[in-house]
Amino acid sequence: MSGRLIVLDGLDGSGKSTQLDRLDGYFTQQGLHYKRISFPDYDRPSSTLVKMYLGGEFGGSPDAVNAYAASSFYAVDRYASYRQCWQSAYETGQWILAARYTTSNAIHQMAKLPREEWDAYLNWLEDYEYRLLGLPRPDLVIFLDMPPQVSQKLLGKRYAGDDAKKDIHERDRGYLSHCRDSALYAAEKQGWKVVTCAENGEPLPPDRITDQLIRLVDPE
Repeated sequence: MSGRLIVLDGLDGSGKSTQLDRLDGYFTQQGLHYKRISFPDYDRPSSTLVKMYLGGEFGGSPDAVNAYAASSFYAVDRYASYRQCWQSAYETGQWILAARYTTSNAIHQMAKLPREEWDAYLNWLEDYEYRLLGLPRPDLVIFLDMPPQVSQKLLGKRYAGDDAKKDIHERDRGYLSHCRDSALYAAEKQGWKVVTCAENGEPLPPDRITDQLIRLVDPE
């Protein structure tokens, strides 16, 4: 019996790690048997091409690598993680709590394409990762909607104002704006849940966001 795959996704600086930590605490309190995973899996060699891409080794902007090639970098990392780290847990009924997943390609790579190609890309992505690679489909996808102008402030604090520490995605504000557009499009097309994370140009308190997440993932 398969488990349940819950994906938390969002733009860089949207608070994914903070909210995953909070859901950790909630799941533990509920006595739920689960496994937490995160993508890219930077601790494993399967993420090598992702690190090269984000580090600018194929070019200094996101558009230097086309949507389909970059999507493959991330998909292969997910495939290796699934086969080596969590397939057994998932297939024996554990819940899987993932920070990013196939959904991140829809957010970050689809944004590189003209809007009239987005439906074709989403169809390709689902066929590639779920059918051809055999990755499980998520049972629930939650998109943390933190507007780029707010997330940039949070990233600035993370890196103490040193833009050189940002990867090629994080440095490109125009690209991040396109990513939010593609994320909201994919959310509507694929039934993701969208959680608002900011009001009046400021991030919401983490507790308010966590409360929304718990209502969505509550196992009862």
